Amino acid sequence: MEAETIATPRLTLLPLAPHHAEEMAEVLADPRLHEFIGGEPLDADRLRARYERLAAGSGDAGVVWCNWVVRLDSADRLTGTVQATVAGARAEVAWVVGTAWQGRGIAKEAARALVGWLRGQGVTTVVAHVRPEHAASAAVAAAIGLVATGEWQDGEVRWRSDIR
Repeated sequence: MEAETIATPRLTLLPLAPHHAEEMAEVLADPRLHEFIGGEPLDADRLRARYERLAAGSGDAGVVWCNWVVRLDSADRLTGTVQATVAGARAEVAWVVGTAWQGRGIAKEAARALVGWLRGQGVTTVVAHVRPEHAASAAVAAAIGLVATGEWQDGEVRWRSDIR
């Protein structure tokens, strides 16, 4: 399995590559964003190094990392990322949309496209972890068919769906 370009009515999900780092450093620069996703804003050089590591893969033959940047086509701008860590027929997914682009349905549209793509790749179980105080991410999880399980991991609620 390898990330490939995914198109939606408004977005293009492009396989993440190191050359996306400069634009993505701007998208992810707001420190408030990192209150939910952890870490801190990275400059373009540090983000490029991170993207190089992600592009190299997990290093585990049984685990595939698929990462995309999300482009809002009408603005011709990157707005965030989606990712899936796939092991067998199970995928753990995540999404991030830059602060300037939030509230436009981008995360929902991108995450729906990601889950649809995963289904086409034979994935049958999708899991996400959402901080309980992050209502916007909980809304995205619900919109893509995930249900809160009541299980916790590292202070986040596990959401899950079987997408057979």
